[in-house]
Amino acid sequence: MRSILCRLARLSRFAAVGAAAGAMMLPAFAQAQQATQTSLSAETRDVNGRTQATLSVAVVGDDGQPASGAVVIQDGRKQLAGAALDAEGKAQIAVGLLPGGHDLRAVFAGDSQHQASSSEISAVSAAASATPNFTISVNPASLSLTPGQSGTVTASLKPVNASSLSAPMFVTLSCSGLPDQSSCSFTPENVEILPNATAAINSSMLITTAQGTGSLAKPAIKPDSNPVSWAVLLPGALGFAGLTFAVRRRRWMSRMSVIAFIGLVTTLGMTACAPRYNYYNHGPPHNRPTPSGSYTLKVTAQSSNGVAATTNYATLALTVK
Repeated sequence: MRSILCRLARLSRFAAVGAAAGAMMLPAFAQAQQATQTSLSAETRDVNGRTQATLSVAVVGDDGQPASGAVVIQDGRKQLAGAALDAEGKAQIAVGLLPGGHDLRAVFAGDSQHQASSSEISAVSAAASATPNFTISVNPASLSLTPGQSGTVTASLKPVNASSLSAPMFVTLSCSGLPDQSSCSFTPENVEILPNATAAINSSMLITTAQGTGSLAKPAIKPDSNPVSWAVLLPGALGFAGLTFAVRRRRWMSRMSVIAFIGLVTTLGMTACAPRYNYYNHGPPHNRPTPSGSYTLKVTAQSSNGVAATTNYATLALTVK
């Protein structure tokens, strides 16, 4: 009985130590994500009769260090654009605004070390214009993918003063800023804005990333073909023959050396050292995955009347995990 009581006492002490250690580790785990502060400042200017706002965003943690990840610009509940924060926790985003008032806010999505946060509302007013134009926005303005995944974003074009159009306006969509081993496509790629149109026109943007392959596809080698053996035996045979004749006729030594060298180069070019041989016998090299990181994609919408081009764009924050 005494031994049982001693064991129970020891177990009680171990449980108390474990509970104390857990209590000490819990606050550290809870503090793994620290609070952040997001700020937004806006400057507006007239661009060809259209108001464009340049928005500067900064996100810092409670420790004063810059945050990383994606930030999104919202106009009320509508997402306009997104961007990846740089090493200083800042981003600069340009957006085109429809005539009237706008309540802009920057929203930080958070990351593994920082909590999400949003800025105060910045009220901006856009002037009316009689020039036909359009604005472009993306929804969602932030997209997170793993290598091998694909994601869809809606690019929305809103006509501005389409009543001033005398003929349809055709707009071509494209994107830039993609990481390696990724691509984007639009459906439709060309959008038509009709005179007097007021409703937004949408295009589906597909972003595709690549998943790396870890092994090579090795095709079977034909049993009646052994280029490696020819690459070694043929030059060696030629060189041996040259040395044999050189014993009796030294004047042929130089010629035989040249012939042996030409045979060596030719054989290696047709066999193991040739890219074609390497491809057929070892398969194509393995594909690299899309590198992880945060990227700012630029979605461009361009229209031309034959004289001057009208170009508007929105930005999208892409995170590859």
